[in-house]
Amino acid sequence: MSLDISLFPVLAKANTPDELRQLPQAQLPQLADELREFLLKSVGMSSGHFASGLGTVELTVALHYVYNTPFDRLIWDVGHQAYPHKILTGRRDRMQTIRQKNGLHPFPWREESDYDTFSVGHSGTSVSAALAMAVAAEKEQAGRKVVAVIGDGAMTGGMVFEAMNHAGDLKNDMLVVLNDNEMSISENVGALNNHLAQLMSGRLYTTLREGGKKVLKGMPAIKEMARRTEEHLKGMVVPGTLFEELGFNYIGPIDGHDVDALVETMRNMRGLKGPQLLHIMTKKGRGYEPAEKDPIGWHAVPKFDPSQFKKPTSAPGLPTFSQVFGKWLCDMAAKDSKLLGITPAMREGSGMVEFSQRFPEQYFDAAIAEQHAVTFAAGLACEGYKPVVAIYSTFLQRGYDQLIHDVALQKLPVLFAIDRGGIVGADGPTHQGAFDLSFMRCIPNMVIMAPSDENECRQMFYTGYCYRDGPTAVRYPRGSATGEPQVEEMTALPIGKGLIKRQGQKIALLNFGTTLAAALSAAEQLDATVADMRFVKPLDVELVRALAGSHEVLVTVEENAIMGGAGSGVLELLQQLKLPKPVLQIGLPDEFIKHGAPAEVTAELRLDAAGILAQIRDFLDA
Repeated sequence: MSLDISLFPVLAKANTPDELRQLPQAQLPQLADELREFLLKSVGMSSGHFASGLGTVELTVALHYVYNTPFDRLIWDVGHQAYPHKILTGRRDRMQTIRQKNGLHPFPWREESDYDTFSVGHSGTSVSAALAMAVAAEKEQAGRKVVAVIGDGAMTGGMVFEAMNHAGDLKNDMLVVLNDNEMSISENVGALNNHLAQLMSGRLYTTLREGGKKVLKGMPAIKEMARRTEEHLKGMVVPGTLFEELGFNYIGPIDGHDVDALVETMRNMRGLKGPQLLHIMTKKGRGYEPAEKDPIGWHAVPKFDPSQFKKPTSAPGLPTFSQVFGKWLCDMAAKDSKLLGITPAMREGSGMVEFSQRFPEQYFDAAIAEQHAVTFAAGLACEGYKPVVAIYSTFLQRGYDQLIHDVALQKLPVLFAIDRGGIVGADGPTHQGAFDLSFMRCIPNMVIMAPSDENECRQMFYTGYCYRDGPTAVRYPRGSATGEPQVEEMTALPIGKGLIKRQGQKIALLNFGTTLAAALSAAEQLDATVADMRFVKPLDVELVRALAGSHEVLVTVEENAIMGGAGSGVLELLQQLKLPKPVLQIGLPDEFIKHGAPAEVTAELRLDAAGILAQIRDFLDA
């Protein structure tokens, strides 16, 4: 996207942070306005994360103005909020390519820019990484500063407090900026609080504070009284007591959209010793009225025209698998009050909005705390309830120990509805659901199901819900379902039993999940047999034995890492049965899958019908 200098005269002078730091401070408010307008236009052209970036415009300008990036380290949490950062760090003209194949990465990415000091995608990592960089900076004695920017949502994750507890103990120089876009304490924002923040971060206050510590060093009782007095005085005007207890000097809250106040406060804080926390108040979607009114709905958007002031809507089509889950959840909750639905802050994405509204007493949002969500479900199962955990594949990775130790080890009947299994597309390697079948398959007591269509998905939810001998998982992809007619009646499937979908000869395709249509298409060209295996664990032993005995070659197909996946399970079973047989495993390669449209990525990985057919023919030729 080329820059029209007549529309963006100040932004044109700030293609990099070095150029930005040459601007007079008086021009920063105009720069922020132009940056916000450019962000509106660029995301409208490209699609992508939207509301979060609008809320961090002034903060981004102030950070790069005060800190000598990239020498000073700036770490963003998650990265939804880092679009303005990308625009100001030499990537402005490529913003229309963001999240597209071979385009800019959707999150900060070390391989993309020296200004991206830590690659991210999951929340709660910034403080740990920043502390490590602060430790390294102290060892180098090069005067390097370290700043982490974390949103209030990510502060619900336990890893953040583990890191802050460690930082308070080590006492390295670092700044954590808490970007608070919840409006519940907005009355604290204003001239008084901006003044207090600058006063508390200023030289006089800091000198008195540090000098007092030295004077009172030999008088522990008076020193403790002074410390408590300071905390209580702060506590009267700011909600900082928790951070002070963790060892951080708390400043704020201040208006995160007042770029001058941010610059002045950060200048003061840049020289402070020890761990610092700056609390700023921002509005998600700032500067674009529809996004301000509905920041959740405008979190990420398709391509749109900002001048229309409405989010584009696609024509009604097939339901998504997430919607299939949401409907089943409501249907089941209406029948059984023991059902409790749990999500780690993914209500909208997991299709739980209607459930949360209709059954509020049965709905629990554990916030961005996957470990807690899984163990919370375990505790409910211990008390005779029937917990259903709706979680993305990529986020279940964060609750892996809890899945093993707290659920599977105790054989607790927790149903995991695992959304976003397989290729997710534009969010890239941090969000691809590539590993869940592999990391779950090795856990004792697990039952793992992979539906090939939405009707099978509904029946599998019911199957897992009825199973009481341990945890179950139903793993399904992002996006639209297949169009298979929905059967309202719920019937539990026989555990570990697959189905023959097409009878052929010589070659048998053992399919796991929604790659079934592609497998059937390829099989038509080869006159091959196709089995919908349905269960990854336990495998259908008799079906595998029969297919191995009546075919010359077996082919496993899955949208999961080949290593340790469902196909590996088939190989292990054949070895146990002492049935040597040529087996081709088709799935995701041993690499992190880059971002791009799902259809593009699937075709490139040869997981579509043409790719499956080509891989089988190559295998036969070899």
